[in-house]
Amino acid sequence: MEIIHIAVPAAILLVILVIALFWWAVRNDQFDDLERQGMNILLDEEEPQKKNNKKANKQDDDAAN
Repeated sequence: MEIIHIAVPAAILLVILVIALFWWAVRNDQFDDLERQGMNILLDEEEPQKKNNKKANKQDDDAAN
């Protein structure tokens, strides 16, 4: 029964910590645009294609010379 004296305050502190983290996340716009974060995985593939295009253009230039 003595564990209640430790468990209840620990649970209250944990709840306060979780509420504070949630409040911080909302204030820092962590939940504003949830769809864009999911689309970033699909959009990251564009950069290697640009690099590949630059390499292809260099190879074409080298082949032309």
